[in-house]
Amino acid sequence: MSDITLVSHLKSIIPAQGSSAKPAEAGSGFAETLKSMIDNVNQTQLEADQAIAKVQTGESKNLHEVMIAMEKADISLRLAVQMRNKVIDAYQEIMRMQV
Repeated sequence: MSDITLVSHLKSIIPAQGSSAKPAEAGSGFAETLKSMIDNVNQTQLEADQAIAKVQTGESKNLHEVMIAMEKADISLRLAVQMRNKVIDAYQEIMRMQV
């Protein structure tokens, strides 16, 4: 069984602290992190859909694993939505600043 805590999820989408990122790579860091996070959320959604389909067709009898996959997908999506909301709030705050 895999760990589905928030800390483990964040560790999976944030690069390790020990990695030596060059300044040239720093510009694409946010875009790559965002793409990686969206891909990860999509993958968990697809895994949950596959688990549901397996239970419906009778291939799998483990309902608890399906529920875990669904909750994992739900938590991933909620985290992505909250991150989006924070980014939008920060953008709106910057736009309200007087120059």
